[in-house]
This record gives sequence, C-alpha cells and structure tokens, in this order.
Amino acid sequence: MTAWTSDELTKIETVEELRIASLRRDGTLSDRRTIWVVRLGDDVYVRSVNGPASAWYRGTRARQEGRIRAGGVEKNVTFVDADHDLNDRIDAAYRAKYGHYAASIIASITSPKANATTIRLVPRSH
Repeated sequence: MTAWTSDELTKIETVEELRIASLRRDGTLSDRRTIWVVRLGDDVYVRSVNGPASAWYRGTRARQEGRIRAGGVEKNVTFVDADHDLNDRIDAAYRAKYGHYAASIIASITSPKANATTIRLVPRSH
C-alpha cells in the first residue's frame, strides 16, 4: 500500500464532500456516492451517517476496494476498518470541519451508529 501525499491530504481535507465508489465482484465500480470526509493526521476517514445499512457502506464490505474523487484527487483505495480507539478524535474532526451545519446533522455523523462504520481510506498504487 502507498501513502497519501501531502498535496493529496491538503486537497481532500479542504473539500466539503468526497465521491466514493466500491469495486463490484465483476471488477466494475458501483455508482458514486457523495459523502463527508475528514483528515486525521496522515489518514483520511469516512462514515455512513445511516449506519451499516447504507448501500455504499455495504459495498465497501464486499471487496474492500474502490475509488474516491475529491478536490481534484482521484485514487484507487482500500477500505480499512478504523481503529475504534480513534472515534473521539474522528468525531472532533467532523465537528470542526462540519460544525457550521445544524447540531442534529453533526449528532448523526458522530452517533454510535455512524461510528461503527468508520473507514480509513488507504491509497493503492494500482
């Protein structure tokens, strides 16, 4: 696996939304979904506000590979379950980045249901 470049991290960190698609069994990409994204250090995280029942999240579980697009960055990624010990820090990153939205929206993305779906996006070179 490769690492994000500093430029990629900055671009992803500054955009409001990320487009994500999971790889299907036949090798094609699913429809892209628009989701929120946060950066924590040199890592990039996403969550399903609707929890594990969300179609895009279920797609990440099937093959654990896909593609993202955000801020001019387009990259193949591996979907890795996040370390749940980081949930408080990831919650804080969501609050800091998206705090201008209604409190109820922020409460949804930082809920235990959403926390359970936190995924670290790891860039792939192929």
